Amino acid sequence: MIPVKFDYLAPSSVEEALAALGEHGDEAKIMAGGQSLLPVLRMRLNAPEVVIDLGGIASLRGIRDESDAIVIGAMTTHHDVRDHALVREHALLLSKAAAEVADAQIRHRGTFGGALAHADPAGDLGAPALALGAQFVIAGPGGSRTVEATDFFVDLFETAIGDDEILVEVRVPKHTGWGAHYEKFVRVAHQWPIVAVAATVRGSIDEARVGLTNMGPTPLRATATEQALAGAPASEDGVRAAADLAAEGTDPPTDLNGAADYRRHLARVLTRRAVLAAAGAS
Repeated sequence: MIPVKFDYLAPSSVEEALAALGEHGDEAKIMAGGQSLLPVLRMRLNAPEVVIDLGGIASLRGIRDESDAIVIGAMTTHHDVRDHALVREHALLLSKAAAEVADAQIRHRGTFGGALAHADPAGDLGAPALALGAQFVIAGPGGSRTVEATDFFVDLFETAIGDDEILVEVRVPKHTGWGAHYEKFVRVAHQWPIVAVAATVRGSIDEARVGLTNMGPTPLRATATEQALAGAPASEDGVRAAADLAAEGTDPPTDLNGAADYRRHLARVLTRRAVLAAAGAS
């Protein structure tokens, strides 16, 4: 299907983009890599009068080292997140998850910030960002503000980004030397995950962080599992009891891919696999 006619703007700076967004308000839609927006436009599920393309804003791309964090520009592609040396050294979980995003074509066009701002609960990057304690830097007409990952994901396809604001970068605390694994369950290659688990582990297992994908309207932390894993041996028996707590407090959907109880079962199984792999025990 052909999208409804719209005007196209290509600002060259964040300030220009914010001005355009302020001028057109609800009639405008921001486009990052376009891998989420364009299908929506083609299906006419959204019909903005203006599309503001952030692709020409160079300051929104790139990855840099800032003391105790790495900073990822919102327009950095999934491919670059996956392959960048800083990400692999200090936030390996993001590299592992980015490698699982769709296919190579989408990884080269889709953007890290665009996917997070889209906030699909089945998206592959929300749970890793949450598990790593990422901070989201959002620019608006009054300046920039920083939002913790726990407050960024508000509801289904809803984030803390205001209607007159733009996500500009994501700050990820360094987890240097931590093992990591992203375990994703799909029926068809390159499909959205039915359930996925993002796990990163320090030592054997001194500390663990576990994020859940598609187990509710937003990404979730498996906090009961994290607490139970602290100091547990990196063995099948040592991890199993903690992994069995992974579905506590979740609200997974029931759809054509599986019922809620099926997803809870998957979360427990995938958590065990992800943690063992992150700890180097599988």
